Parts: sequence; C-alpha cells; structure tokens
Amino acid sequence: MEPIPLPSYIHYELLLQLLERQTAFAANQQPAVREQVHQLIATLRKALSQQKHLEQTCNRANLPVEYRWSLNSVNFEQEHSTDVFPPTKKPEVSS
Repeated sequence: MEPIPLPSYIHYELLLQLLERQTAFAANQQPAVREQVHQLIATLRKALSQQKHLEQTCNRANLPVEYRWSLNSVNFEQEHSTDVFPPTKKPEVSS
C-alpha cells in the first residue's frame, strides 16, 4: 500500500514563525490587517491540528503516512504526471 503523502510539519512551523514574528509585527499599527493576520495564524494552527487528527485516523486504520518536504518526488511525478511529453531517459554512452 502506498503511503499517504502529507506536508512535513516544518511547512506549518515556517509559515507560523513568519506570520507571528514578522508579519504580525509589521501589521501591528493597522487594526484591520492585524486582525486578518491573526485569523490566518489561527487557520494555520487549525490546519496543523486537523492534519494530526488525520494522521491518528490513518494510524488506527494501519495506513502508512509519508511526510513530504516538496512536490518534487520523483516517483509521484512520474506516476501522476500530466505532461504531454513525459521525461525521456538520457541515452547511454558506450565506450
């Protein structure tokens, strides 16, 4: 069974740190912007919590989970590519 791909926690952490440390600080003097930033932070925290619930569900169902750092997974791209012209293999050079 193929593992279920999920974002690595670092993606959430990076976004949350950026929003909390820099964006919120920069938007502090603008109440409407500050409120939207706080809503975005809360939404990201909820998304992370929902992902953890999904992981628990997968664990109970004995479904493997694989954390992804990017979309550049070779196997996934080759199997699920929508490219009209799939990547070609480089010709082998004979000596």
